[in-house]
Amino acid sequence: MPAVFSSNLLLTLLLTIGLVFFLRAASKDRTTVVDVHSPRPPLEVLNGMSLWLEERGWRQDGGDAERQLLRFSGSVASSRPLAILLSIFAGLGAGCLGLVLRQLYPQLEWWPLLLVGLGPVAGAIYSNRANRIEAVELRLISTTDSGGSTLRLRAHRDELIAMESELSQRLELASDGSLLSSPI
Repeated sequence: MPAVFSSNLLLTLLLTIGLVFFLRAASKDRTTVVDVHSPRPPLEVLNGMSLWLEERGWRQDGGDAERQLLRFSGSVASSRPLAILLSIFAGLGAGCLGLVLRQLYPQLEWWPLLLVGLGPVAGAIYSNRANRIEAVELRLISTTDSGGSTLRLRAHRDELIAMESELSQRLELASDGSLLSSPI
């Protein structure tokens, strides 16, 4: 096996591994827990957050009065453009692998090029894994004598960032700021 072909095969296999890891990362669960504090009364903060979540399409899914917990759920859809892009990249990568295999093993004739047909599988895998039911949990941790409240929020990281940026002034929410400062 010539060195050029073996290095091409190695690079193509590395691209395949990269695609697999990208598929895993694109559909990874990014549920995060953050504590927020507000000087406003707990009922006002919980009502404001509940209304905001319902405006964004979340529906109340019950809760637990003993644990002072409200639960919301919503369906999260996959990105169709990303699924198409992943299918194209996977098809191109599989085609490259087919060409390399064709060069390494000429007795296979043109059969390795049929690997291009695996391209749409990547988009289907992403779509199936990314379509899921997400949950948002609001839990009252404590109230202060001055009427303030501390809440523990458990939700997808992007939803928490949106909540913090849109509700921080209206409900005077304050957290440690780690969500907005993290590069990931």
